[in-house]
Amino acid sequence: MKRALMISVLVLAAFLTAPPGASATSPTWKTLPTGTDAQFRGLSAVSRQVAWVSGQRGTVLRTVDGGRRFEQVGPPGTAELDFRDIEAFDAKTAVALSIGAGESSRIYRTADGGRTWTEAFRNTEPAAFYNCLAFWDSRNGLAVGDPVDGEFRVLTTSDGGRTWSRVTGLPPALAGEYQFSASGQCVTVAGRKDAWLATGGSTVARVLHSKDRGRTWTASVTPLASSESAGVFAVAFRNPRGGIAIGGDYANPTSGADALALTRDGGRTWRAPETAPAGYRSAVTYHPFLPTALIAVGPTGSDVSFDGGRNWRQFHDGSFDSVDCARDGGCWASGARGAVATLTVG
Repeated sequence: MKRALMISVLVLAAFLTAPPGASATSPTWKTLPTGTDAQFRGLSAVSRQVAWVSGQRGTVLRTVDGGRRFEQVGPPGTAELDFRDIEAFDAKTAVALSIGAGESSRIYRTADGGRTWTEAFRNTEPAAFYNCLAFWDSRNGLAVGDPVDGEFRVLTTSDGGRTWSRVTGLPPALAGEYQFSASGQCVTVAGRKDAWLATGGSTVARVLHSKDRGRTWTASVTPLASSESAGVFAVAFRNPRGGIAIGGDYANPTSGADALALTRDGGRTWRAPETAPAGYRSAVTYHPFLPTALIAVGPTGSDVSFDGGRNWRQFHDGSFDSVDCARDGGCWASGARGAVATLTVG
């Protein structure tokens, strides 16, 4: 298994560094049958064999055999909910977030592979709208939401998502500023305590950073364009210092202008790279085996970078909303019309 993974990584690198049209092999997405047409914006890759996806109509699917078979394991009585994010720790334990104003924003937890679920949080603020989840480990995590009365909503947990507490005192939100729940990646974590929250919707797109598991935050401005339909849609960090902010304008999905930025200082400063994907991208992830490898997806294609995000090459022209790579090298993507796929090289 390790030898096969290493061969795949080497072929992937050869594809990126070869001149356009010169590579005989390339990475691609292998689409898997899910038996549903729900849109999956929530995705959590546990391994090459185990993955969870979540989305419309209360749909949560789980596979434990590499995608040969998917089980519908969503919480009962949630057909009216849209599960935009899911974080799984193994084949049995997962935490799912549904989005929407007021009580539509909820968090559910399962510890038996989805046979039973516990509702761990239900939003009671009519104006609040939660968007994304992230966990440092099986106990510590956070959920983030749009501003209410000028302050972003942040919840933290230290018991694996069983209970949640609100954090206050965040930097004031800008006029019109909010988050995008396009891929479950508007918040990310790295190391033991660092977290980053992505924004858009205002005159500038920002990233908020916490060094203490969400208790306190600072804000920085990125070079990404920002408007009602544009901003930072996803953030990913290789470690507490090196990371990427990606997005664009979902109303103009073929434009990749001002849609990507990189940081080397934990998000204090951001810079635009030499090249960027050719369109709006809603999700991005680091490959676990190569420290400078990244994969980004969006409605107009998928792209790969092997130099930390400075240069990109498109390898797939299909539509996906989210992407995630597991620690064992298995990479998964999910999207509209029940789309779930695994990365293959050949």
